[in-house]
Amino acid sequence: MTFRSPIFRKLLASAFLLIAVTLVVLDFYLTRYTSRREVQTVEQRLEAEARILQTEVAEVPLPRLEDWAHQASQRAGARVTIINPQGGVLADSHHDPETMENHAKRPEIQAAYRSGVGSSIRHSHTINRDLCYLALGLNYQGEPGYILRLALPLEDVDSSIAAVRWRILWASLAAALVALVIAYFFSQSFTQRIARLRAFAEGLVREHFSQPPLPAADDELGALGRSLNSTALQLRDLVDRLSVESAQREAILASMVEGVLAVDNSLRITFANESFARAVGAPNPIPAKQPLVELVRAPELREILTRVLGGGEFVKRRLQLPAAERIFEVQAAPLTSGAARGAIAILHDITDLERLERIRKDFVANVSHELRTPLTAIRGYAETLLEGALEDDENNRRFLEIIKAHAIRLNNIASDLLTLSELESGKVRPGPEPVSVRAALESALRTVEAEARVRTVTLICGRVEDAQVLGDRVQIEQALVNLLDNAVKFNRPAGEVLVEVTRPASGKIRISITDTGIGIPHDDLPRIFERFYRVDKARSREVGGTGLGLSIVKHIVERLDGTVTVESQLGKGSTFTLLLPVAS
Repeated sequence: MTFRSPIFRKLLASAFLLIAVTLVVLDFYLTRYTSRREVQTVEQRLEAEARILQTEVAEVPLPRLEDWAHQASQRAGARVTIINPQGGVLADSHHDPETMENHAKRPEIQAAYRSGVGSSIRHSHTINRDLCYLALGLNYQGEPGYILRLALPLEDVDSSIAAVRWRILWASLAAALVALVIAYFFSQSFTQRIARLRAFAEGLVREHFSQPPLPAADDELGALGRSLNSTALQLRDLVDRLSVESAQREAILASMVEGVLAVDNSLRITFANESFARAVGAPNPIPAKQPLVELVRAPELREILTRVLGGGEFVKRRLQLPAAERIFEVQAAPLTSGAARGAIAILHDITDLERLERIRKDFVANVSHELRTPLTAIRGYAETLLEGALEDDENNRRFLEIIKAHAIRLNNIASDLLTLSELESGKVRPGPEPVSVRAALESALRTVEAEARVRTVTLICGRVEDAQVLGDRVQIEQALVNLLDNAVKFNRPAGEVLVEVTRPASGKIRISITDTGIGIPHDDLPRIFERFYRVDKARSREVGGTGLGLSIVKHIVERLDGTVTVESQLGKGSTFTLLLPVAS
């Protein structure tokens, strides 16, 4: 893993390059320095030998000068040459002087002429070798201007220099190896510290951050580690607070009765609560990033969100989702988070409100219609009486009876409306008490007995078990009277009404009222408990019904935590069944 780190490779390569350049420069400098020192040593040696030979050669006769040169060369271990003031060679230990050219222009000779001592390193064409020359001024037999020159081949110097160079090279390689090892461990330590800093920094954004603080050090990385430790504490606190707030928002949105939907700029779902999933008939939870078009087959909703995303404006509209078959009021607004754009929509279920609004409109229309008919009749007959029919003994009484009948009908409508209003308001009369079902039923039968006799309808009590229910006796009797009254009024001549009271094992008491009347069409059954709803409007008005009786029955039974159901066959009769909880 260490060699895979780019910074480790860069550090090691940089250290290697620096060490290599340093050692090459150092080797070059040391080699040059050693070479100069070796040459200086050779020159000092030659000068010392030359000064010894200087006193010796001064008295050597010219004929013996050649022999002396050979002997001196062997003693000094160097080539010996004697040159006259004109540059001619008098004697040479390694070559015939007669064949040698004039040496007056040799650099060491010229230097010796000028200052008494001269040296140079150059290639000798006479013996075809590189030599180190040292020339020393000489007074030969009392005459100045002569030169004693010693020369030493550079092979010896080169050998010494090569030996030193190899020593320097091996020492450099050893130093380079030690330096590379040190650089390796330093780079590894540096890389590991950076890796810890990186891992620590990456861990700051993880959901469950639990790394220990970074160790402190007295350098720049240590300062960076301390800064990251401080940042980690602040970031952890911030993340914890954001997590709590996010969890609270998620819980609030998830528990909302309203459907909540959030989408991104591509109409992909980013959030949807359970209410929205239920509204569109999708399994919960809805996967994130799912395209909205795959989930909702409602072009109106996509149009609303597209409009919000495009224009950034608030949109409010009503629509019906096909999956739920319910009506929703959609409120959509733009949702911006940094550079990302999205939209959020809240779906309020207003199906019940729409139904209540429709019922209210129908109620107003029905009340107006129900009141208009008797009021119109009362006004018409009253005007007729005032215009002269009051003196008509044959018709005036009949007109007054009609006015009275319509006034009674108005009173019944008003009374039923007040009763229905009281039931819908939820007001509970003080002191609900146990009420005997048998006693309430007997009182209701006595109330409708006269009407049944007039219409030749027989009231039959079948099996009647007694039980007590907790409620208001007057309201219970009213509910039974309404059902019995309808069974009598909408029965056929010589018909029958059967009343039974039983106690099933469910802990409730069942009251069933069955008639042999005209029955109720199947399509009208779901609406018969609505206010002012009549199956046969003409006959209802003829028998004096207000259209509110069954609605009052439903409200009374629901206040007792019971249920009312109906079964009917057209032309054969109907059965209304009450299920009421028994008082404990």
